[in-house]
Amino acid sequence: MRLPIPAFILLFVSLLSGCGYNTFQTADEAIKSAWSEVLNQYQRRADLVPNLVATVQGYASHEKDVLTQVTQARAQVGAIQATPELVNNPEAFARFQQAQSGLSSALSRLLVIAENYPQLKADAAFRDLQAQLEGTENRITVARNRYIKAVESYNISVRTFPNNLTAMIFGYAVKPNFSVENEKAISSAPQVNFSQSAARTPPPVPPTPSDKPSPATSY
Repeated sequence: MRLPIPAFILLFVSLLSGCGYNTFQTADEAIKSAWSEVLNQYQRRADLVPNLVATVQGYASHEKDVLTQVTQARAQVGAIQATPELVNNPEAFARFQQAQSGLSSALSRLLVIAENYPQLKADAAFRDLQAQLEGTENRITVARNRYIKAVESYNISVRTFPNNLTAMIFGYAVKPNFSVENEKAISSAPQVNFSQSAARTPPPVPPTPSDKPSPATSY
């Protein structure tokens, strides 16, 4: 006895649901959403770079090497087309990580030299950029962690039975994730604490008259 076409479709859909097809759809959408937020926060950081460089340059124009490194690192980040397909390409994803790590390192070096310029640290525009950068780095950390969890859940579904059978049939593959080595490099936000550095050892205080040795008594 032949099943009616609608009944066959319902049976097929139920089999797909039981084998994880719907799980893949849900997990894939979660990854896309998390990835969009990662890109959004990274772009927010990149947008801060020109103003940050210009402000530092106004007080430390001779720090050309560091200023150039930050500008070049931002350009390398901007040269990568961070499309949704990038998350399916391990090599492209690795290049994305490397570029973002390079910008993080360059920003760290830029902020370190700011410690040598009290007037720069006191500049209102610089303090505002400091607050924005600090907030953005925190958002990047949150967004990246959400992406890591989303990919982890998806990859578990791809690799476990019986979902792995559905994955093979429909071409779902494990997606690249932020690596441990990369996390060591970029998970720590650049130091943006521009409070006075640790107190330096004060210069020796010249002895007061009472501290001077009394002249030898002559007899």
